Amino acid sequence: MTGHVLTLNAGSSSIKFALFDLAAAGDDAWRPDWSGLADGLRSARDAAVRIRDRSGVMVHDATLGAQATHDGALAALLGWRAAQAGALRIAAVGHRVVHGGTQFTAPVAVDDAAVAAIDGLASLAPLHQPHNVAGIRAARQAFGEVPHVACFDTAFHAVQPAVNQRFAIPRRFHDAGIRRYGFHGLSYESIVAQLDRLDPALARSRMVVAHLGNGASLCALDGGRSVATTMSFSPLDGLTMGTRCGQLDAAVVLHLLREDAMSADAIATLLYRQSGLLGLSGLSGDVRELEASTDPAAAEALDHFVEQVVQGIGRMAAALRGIDAIVFTGGIGENAVTLRARMVQGCEWLGAALDHEANRGHAARITTDGSRLAAYVVRTDEEAVIARHTMRVTGLARHADPAREAPRSDTARGAATSPAAPRGH
Repeated sequence: MTGHVLTLNAGSSSIKFALFDLAAAGDDAWRPDWSGLADGLRSARDAAVRIRDRSGVMVHDATLGAQATHDGALAALLGWRAAQAGALRIAAVGHRVVHGGTQFTAPVAVDDAAVAAIDGLASLAPLHQPHNVAGIRAARQAFGEVPHVACFDTAFHAVQPAVNQRFAIPRRFHDAGIRRYGFHGLSYESIVAQLDRLDPALARSRMVVAHLGNGASLCALDGGRSVATTMSFSPLDGLTMGTRCGQLDAAVVLHLLREDAMSADAIATLLYRQSGLLGLSGLSGDVRELEASTDPAAAEALDHFVEQVVQGIGRMAAALRGIDAIVFTGGIGENAVTLRARMVQGCEWLGAALDHEANRGHAARITTDGSRLAAYVVRTDEEAVIARHTMRVTGLARHADPAREAPRSDTARGAATSPAAPRGH
């Protein structure tokens, strides 16, 4: 089998892509030949596209300037691929899609009807779904002759107990799709799969995974399966995030509608784009900028974020009726040494004992050997999960590899990859 599987992962402020060689095997099977990131898409000053080869060497580094948009980043990524046309034959394309609603609880082959249905869910994830759909449409136009597969963040949580999927509102609304879905599922699937390969006992323990980035959530996992998570109907709920408010009393929205006469669109902009760390600090939604600031409001925003994560871990532990481990992942979870230390220290009541040297050195385990609650740092690899699902759905799977499958649901099983050393903050 020759050719590459292309994966596209469009987030709220970035686009990641990777190219996996169908002929690769063994330890190289899920290491991409090329991987790229377009980030800073909300700032013309900082937006750039960077592409690395299999060994991590930078092969392309270009600023986007006025093209600091998702469309501009997609065009740049596809333009780079076109320049490499002689070396790259795309055999299939896999796409991350944030919201699958009640219709999509496993990866699916993409056709016109699927695109329309995915687009119809845009109001449930307005920071992500439109970019997911734009990526699918652009890639189908560029690679119309090959199969495309959509992989859904919400699918991972479809196995949760019914009690954790319901809101306390009349059942007819639940039946109409107003329920707790959960997100970051591809990331959680990646963590379970990696741990299942390296430490099966840990993978099947009661653990809370903290996916902390511009978007942030926690997931309670028992035996590799999602039990509860902090995000619910949309990626707006749960933890404080970069620009999203997180958990909010619904009466606040009613107050803004009635007393401040704000429109639904204005409230959506407020809660999705002007709140979170940005709203608390008045400075930035980027943790790195807040940590570098001497403004007291920046410190207050970070205090709020840490406290919400610590309280959230406690709630997830309650859902599990106990906890054996915490795993940190995502841009903040993998890199923010000081915040991570504060979060582990906030869990001392659960039995966590931070190993300061290990944490500063980005070790895989950041708690002491005697710590009753273990804490780990594992780099998420959503792209490998998307690639494996794409190969399975399209029939391009190069070899059976059941030992690396994630034990997480009855409908779709995930890819396992070795955790890489986290990047510096």
